[in-house]
Amino acid sequence: MATPLLGLRTTIYAAPNLEQAKAWYTTFLGIEPYFDEPFYVGFNVGGYELGLDPDLTPGQGTPVTYWGVTDVQATWQLLLNQGATAQQEPQHVGGDIIVATLNDPFGNTLGIIYNPHFKVEQAN
Repeated sequence: MATPLLGLRTTIYAAPNLEQAKAWYTTFLGIEPYFDEPFYVGFNVGGYELGLDPDLTPGQGTPVTYWGVTDVQATWQLLLNQGATAQQEPQHVGGDIIVATLNDPFGNTLGIIYNPHFKVEQAN
């Protein structure tokens, strides 16, 4: 039997202050949300959805989503410059794969990864 799963589609981050979170992610991503309502904001990032939900609270043990990037160090620095805080500095985890995690200003864990085994699509 083939898997019924079609692949990852959406990751949702807590956004207790939805307007601040929307502004921060709009600046970082360089795109406007495609869905913008008082109860949820959604961005199309390379064919995947980054959702912001004002009814969620950031918590420990939440799954970490790793967003593909072409340069972990440059993206790491960009995020720090925009107010994210370091969690796990960029590191090689085997082969040419590099990962890092940060906390966005709203307490969500934001993972970034360079993995040459997967093609990185541009968000725009």
